[in-house]
Amino acid sequence: MKKRQMGFTLLEMLVVLGIIGVIMAIATSSFSTAQKKARDSRRRSDLKAIQNAVEQYYSVCGYKYPTANPEPTNGREITSVVCLNPSSAILPAVPKDPKSDAAYVYTSEGSFYTLCIPTRVATPPIFESESGTTPFCITNQQ
Repeated sequence: MKKRQMGFTLLEMLVVLGIIGVIMAIATSSFSTAQKKARDSRRRSDLKAIQNAVEQYYSVCGYKYPTANPEPTNGREITSVVCLNPSSAILPAVPKDPKSDAAYVYTSEGSFYTLCIPTRVATPPIFESESGTTPFCITNQQ
């Protein structure tokens, strides 16, 4: 009588490893997509918070919008929303992009403003979310 050994064959092990690999690839791509959507959602909520602060500044500080800082991005960055007269800190620290930690692009002439997500380096610059190349910008509500 021949003694039968217990265990798995090489073919069975390769099939199981292949199935696990396919499942891991699907899970990784789904997780990556979820992360991109979460960052886009965070960008939109950050822009909405900045827009609310800038609109509040408009109504409290003499019906004009705050101007951008002259440094470091050629007048296209806002770091805080603070009214000097009357003295009030509406948004002391403006949030930054969740992925690149870059400042949101803000341009203002006093009577209007535009606020966009950071640009991807290109000529001309491209404003884009991670889910597409569609620009996402907001403007004044007044």
